[in-house]
Amino acid sequence: MSLSAVQDVEVSHDAIYKYVLVRVHAQDGAVHKDVVRGFPSAEFHADIYDKLSAEVERLGLDCECLGGGRIQHDSATKTIKGFGKADHSVTTEKLKAKYPDYTITHSDEGY
Repeated sequence: MSLSAVQDVEVSHDAIYKYVLVRVHAQDGAVHKDVVRGFPSAEFHADIYDKLSAEVERLGLDCECLGGGRIQHDSATKTIKGFGKADHSVTTEKLKAKYPDYTITHSDEGY
């Protein structure tokens, strides 16, 4: 199955929640893409990763977690702020592609 079957970004709106940055690999392992997932229902980062991992495995793909953090998403002000130890520059670029009219920032402050 193609990597295009996996959305680049799936995050919830209007909440503060955990997220993970995950690298999804094609079957040959040579081609990959990074994706962002975050949901307020997840108690742990691993819960988000485990859900995504099961989904990509059903597609015949593989994945690895690159890191995680928290996201504060406010659709009323069109802002998203990422916190934590993941490579926020990658996460920020993915979020900007999905939400081009948002202000998207990241910080390790308060994490």
